[in-house]
Amino acid sequence: MSAFKNATVVVIHGAWADGSSWELVIRRLQNEGLNVVAAPIPLTSLSDDAAALRRTIARTQGPVIVAGHAYAGAVVETARDERVKALVYIAALAPDEDETVAQVFYRDESHPKAPKLAPDAGGFIWMSDESFTQAFAQNASPEQIALCRAVQRPISVNSVQEPIASPAWKTKPAWYLLAEEDRMINPKTQRFMAERMNATIRSVAVDHTPLLTAPDKAAGIILDAVQATLI
Repeated sequence: MSAFKNATVVVIHGAWADGSSWELVIRRLQNEGLNVVAAPIPLTSLSDDAAALRRTIARTQGPVIVAGHAYAGAVVETARDERVKALVYIAALAPDEDETVAQVFYRDESHPKAPKLAPDAGGFIWMSDESFTQAFAQNASPEQIALCRAVQRPISVNSVQEPIASPAWKTKPAWYLLAEEDRMINPKTQRFMAERMNATIRSVAVDHTPLLTAPDKAAGIILDAVQATLI
């Protein structure tokens, strides 16, 4: 993997998570010789999150692959920098131009164990403790679930209600890990979004958060994108 020494993979966490959700994937990518940086997005609005991604990319050199989980798919779509060579979506939301995250999230029916999401008085949406076990990562270990609950970060309604502008997948190649056992984002919705952007699809029997429960699969699709665009 020495050919990748000047490449950087920027990973973006989704709602109710932080950069630590990518730990197992980061270690696998580092072992392959890649530079990896987690973008610390604030989850306060899509514009704020896009600005945080731009700041992260600006700290890198050479070609960049951007990967996002869940909500962060919308943030990936703002990565229009010319150094960004590929986009990777891990069970992620991918709105089209003028669409919002909320519109694609609720496009198809919800799983019976999906959480009932509503903002608090400050306009932020939290995940209930039981929903981490039942929907966010039903295949995760008790220790992983405990950490998810401890570090969860809420997402603002502003993030899910702000329309996307000119998504980067219109001009850049995309890869999509479709989570067949996802209880958060309907797999039918995932396939619709992935096919709409003409992504290379890897359909896998994993839950909503394969970063935790199937890190080899998540790292593998990122490596596919790296090998296809940087060799």
